[in-house]
Amino acid sequence: MDIATFNTAQNRASLPTIMAAILDAFGARVVVASSLSIEDQVLTHYWVKACQVKGVDPAIFVLDTGRLNPETYTVLVETERQYGFRYRVYSPDTEAVEGLVRNHGINGFYHSVDARKQCCYVRKVQPLQRALDPYDAWVTGLRRLQSPDRANLPLAEFDSGNSITKFNPLIQWTEAQLLAVVDAENIPMNELYSQGYTSIGCAPCTRAIQPGESNRSGRWWWEASTKECGLHVVDGKLIRKDQEGH
Repeated sequence: MDIATFNTAQNRASLPTIMAAILDAFGARVVVASSLSIEDQVLTHYWVKACQVKGVDPAIFVLDTGRLNPETYTVLVETERQYGFRYRVYSPDTEAVEGLVRNHGINGFYHSVDARKQCCYVRKVQPLQRALDPYDAWVTGLRRLQSPDRANLPLAEFDSGNSITKFNPLIQWTEAQLLAVVDAENIPMNELYSQGYTSIGCAPCTRAIQPGESNRSGRWWWEASTKECGLHVVDGKLIRKDQEGH
């Protein structure tokens, strides 16, 4: 697939049209990444529908870090039940987690940025690599409005960090559009959003925000450094998770 041609052809296309074009290009060799955020719930809704039309089993993976909130597992189960599929769930390597805890303690990520990044690497980045290994392309819920780093994010790109084609079909969506679709289509949502959370990540590293705080304040709030987990790469550089918090 020629990435430039795809971006030109699908630049103003609807989400269902983009999903269909991705499936036409890659078929069963493409997978959707889900953190069970609002973006990824919308992706899942349209991806399942597109796969049904094309006669392809919907491949969607979740990285179960072992530290997710109970509400996140609940929405995972609800989503599987509503759409009739099973997530590909990837967990961190047992020995790697044991070594991490042995070196830094069970909650060592609170003690230094380096320890937190090592935790993200073991619990997220390494499982991501395994999740992507069988595929030639992946689909994410990144949006341009999420952070300045993503302002020029393309619809399709070559993910040099993972040596795979990457699609970002929600790049032009706003949070208001996402909420409208969730309401109209009765898409399952994580209950943490209704409790003041604007970001859904690992339980120890995510909290509800207070009045006047930015949406980003709920993630790794004890850190003053640039906040990143290593899942996404742009031009060979890690980019931090979003300002809106998803």
